[in-house]
Amino acid sequence: MLELAILGLLQEAPMHGYELRKELTAKLGAIRAAISYGSLYPTLRRLQAAGWIAEATETPATAEEVPALTSRRGRVVYTITAEGKERFAQLIAQAGPETYDDTGFGVHFAFFARTDQATRLRILEGRRRRIEERREGLRDVLGRAAERLDAYTLELQRHGLDACEREVRWLEELIANERSGRAPTVPQPGTAGGRRENESPPQPGESRTERP
Repeated sequence: MLELAILGLLQEAPMHGYELRKELTAKLGAIRAAISYGSLYPTLRRLQAAGWIAEATETPATAEEVPALTSRRGRVVYTITAEGKERFAQLIAQAGPETYDDTGFGVHFAFFARTDQATRLRILEGRRRRIEERREGLRDVLGRAAERLDAYTLELQRHGLDACEREVRWLEELIANERSGRAPTVPQPGTAGGRRENESPPQPGESRTERP
């Protein structure tokens, strides 16, 4: 997944390691992009050895951009090669079980704009099945063992169940949009989550794009 993310970002612009890490956090969120320099730079070296990225130029590093306990060296700027673009195309077209997990889905979803519609739909449907399985497991725990759980563990299970139900509704809306050829709603200024102020959230099965 890190390989896919790096190649995808380098298609947008050449970047050095610090910029890549910032963009990973911005694109994937702080939780999914909790990537250390210890994992980022070995991956960059591996991609370079494979011929998928190449070094461009070096620029001076500022003090705040140098990781703690490391030397203040120049920043190596990486660019994607033609072979790297082919590798990215192969990775982005994959829609196996690994793309349904939390991290795999997050990385692939971040590059859905460059993914063909059929692959997007397969990933969304696979993710929905995965979350539905997780939801049913939580329902089973709550149905069979709720009385044996302490109040905090029970609340945690309920929180997880609520998160699964909300994600299933979100995925169903995305799947409906894909099948009808619509893109997700882009939030506008003065809205929360793509809704206008004072507008109620969509009900299960209702797409935001269906509202006037």
